[in-house]
Amino acid sequence: MTGRNLLTDHPELYELRFPDPGHLAARWTESVLGRYAAGRRVLDIGCGTGRDAAWLHAAGRRVVGIDTSAAMLAHARSRHPGPAYLHADMRGFDLGRTFDAALCLDSALLHCHTNDDLDAFLGSCRRHLAPGGLLVAEMRNGAYFLGRHDLLDAPRTDTVTHDGVTRTSRTTLWIDHGAQLLRRTRVWTSDDGSPPTEQNSAWRLLFPQELRRLLAAHGFEVLALYDRPGPRTEPPWTEGARPAGTADSDRLHLVARRTDTPETSLT
Repeated sequence: MTGRNLLTDHPELYELRFPDPGHLAARWTESVLGRYAAGRRVLDIGCGTGRDAAWLHAAGRRVVGIDTSAAMLAHARSRHPGPAYLHADMRGFDLGRTFDAALCLDSALLHCHTNDDLDAFLGSCRRHLAPGGLLVAEMRNGAYFLGRHDLLDAPRTDTVTHDGVTRTSRTTLWIDHGAQLLRRTRVWTSDDGSPPTEQNSAWRLLFPQELRRLLAAHGFEVLALYDRPGPRTEPPWTEGARPAGTADSDRLHLVARRTDTPETSLT
């Protein structure tokens, strides 16, 4: 059967499948915000379970998290209180306030599949950032797949146990070249006799130069665009680590600043 996203619908299962006991993603984010002297007001776009937002809140930031998943937002409010959690679509939102920084972690930005989606996202970010505000993003790197296929060679199998039930996922990735998407099919089976569940999702593959052009068109100046180290690289980011000058690995890290330049057309 084909269903909704099992991990999104069950946030506690998501946190078991993708643990972050050392709060590496949030600590990396705080280091970036500190390096560029960002103010305290932070918008976490695609906040998910709220782990990162809550850690940043505890570190002294005034955080608002937005997401489209009602289950994730309910989990965040219950398990990771502190920030304000709001239901909103990243492809077009109006919160009636401005922030000193907008975050888009764990490839959330790549859920903008079309050029119109990306324009709407960047336009919303710009409108919600104070002058000089930062956009900080962490995502898959489209350039990594030029001439490489190691992530596409064979399905990946993972298991996670929750409430006495062991679930196994078999994940296959492939590239939809015409749509410029990295597509994923994930089939879940479990040892409790439940029927298999198939889920399909995709990420937009963005290339560094393409990303620079999009940001410039929406009035952003790129301050940093690099592949490592970060919270999901090997080796992972550590305190005091400096960004590399390359953009060739499978992750991409972005820091951009809103400028006073008005938006311009890409056409």
